[in-house]
Amino acid sequence: MSRANLDIPPNSLEAYWMPMTPNRRFKSAPEFFVEAKGMHYRTPDGRSVLDAIAGLWCVNAGHCHPKIIEAIRHQAGKLDYASSFSLGHPLAFHYTNRVMEIAPKGFDHIFLAGSGSEAVDTALKIALAYHRSRGEGHRQRLIGRQRSYHGMGFGGLSVSGIGWQRAQFGVMLPGVSHLPHTHDLTRNAFSKGEPEHGVDFADALEGILTAMDPSTVAAVIVEPVAGAGGVLPPPKGYLKRLREITSKHGILLIFDEVVTGFGRLGAPFAAQALGVTPDLITCAKGMSNGAVPMGGVLVHHQVHDAMSQGPETTVELAHGYTYSGHPLACAAALATLDVYQEEGIFEKAARIAGKWEAAIHDIRGAGGVIRDIRNLGLLGAVEIEPAPNAPGQRARAVANHCLENGVFVRALGDTLILSPPLIINEDQIGQIADSIKKGIRAL
Repeated sequence: MSRANLDIPPNSLEAYWMPMTPNRRFKSAPEFFVEAKGMHYRTPDGRSVLDAIAGLWCVNAGHCHPKIIEAIRHQAGKLDYASSFSLGHPLAFHYTNRVMEIAPKGFDHIFLAGSGSEAVDTALKIALAYHRSRGEGHRQRLIGRQRSYHGMGFGGLSVSGIGWQRAQFGVMLPGVSHLPHTHDLTRNAFSKGEPEHGVDFADALEGILTAMDPSTVAAVIVEPVAGAGGVLPPPKGYLKRLREITSKHGILLIFDEVVTGFGRLGAPFAAQALGVTPDLITCAKGMSNGAVPMGGVLVHHQVHDAMSQGPETTVELAHGYTYSGHPLACAAALATLDVYQEEGIFEKAARIAGKWEAAIHDIRGAGGVIRDIRNLGLLGAVEIEPAPNAPGQRARAVANHCLENGVFVRALGDTLILSPPLIINEDQIGQIADSIKKGIRAL
């Protein structure tokens, strides 16, 4: 089949069972992208569409960056695959050394995986293994949070807190509890940046620990900014309070930075932007600019050191994946780091975040159906009052209106999710905001 033919959707769409998609609805009226460059996608009929969600939170440096694409091409022709099980290839070591240069203080190792879901399951296993290595194998409980998203692995889904994503799969892992979410419209509606109120939500952790005995808990995992749960920035002091409580009880704190890692808040990691240091940090998405699947877990030296005792022949962590440290992923990730640093992309994101905040909060004037607007860094959410007996319908209608008019936003339930590539400029910010306003007014 010619390359040109592959750019045209086939007559039958039935074979592909698409993820997280109402397949029958999609296949009755499909939408496709066939090319991308910088801030834009292109459709089969040649329309240019501004990407307001960075693909899926991941294309931080913009689509098809020449340096990243060339690095993948070069590596594919040199070393297409090598296992990391008791073998090595140089790129994996070069890349991990580079990540440590931008990691929060105290982190000195990273375990590589193939996705954010794999990274979360890895982090949970590291937490359990860490306590066992210290003679506290009885610490087996895990604590997540309502409205959190930690991937589709059984571990990650167990600590996640979005009910409809769990409903098909039974009780999941035992011994998992959930903190309350931090979404508080009564006190914090239309907050700009971190909400003023809500540190008390962190105090619920003490109540959970009292009910179950804190000495049985291995880890607490949270997204610094909840992503798929609706872009929920942490209230001021909230993450610091979680750190205080977990440290007090000898519990590991895991930050799931699959979304916020690699510049989304204007710093390499949200831990740095928000001034709170966890014990483990998961990452993915922006690691390789979405060009090749990749994930990882940054590990604080205290955790790694505790697990590196005994004979040198000991396997410190009986865990790994076929694609851990994949050569193409490492090539893409190294080139991505070069682009971030050479083009000052994290710093640009920090500088333009104020313009982003002003523009998306200006959407409030578009109509009375807007329930809330939230932002932090280059993340944003516009929450819409649900239509009577039709939850999610209004947000989807606005997203469809935006797409028809050249802007790609994502509707999750009654919320429009925004996470543009970090290379966005002021005119493009204005285009996104104007498109959403027009979509809301068209309801």
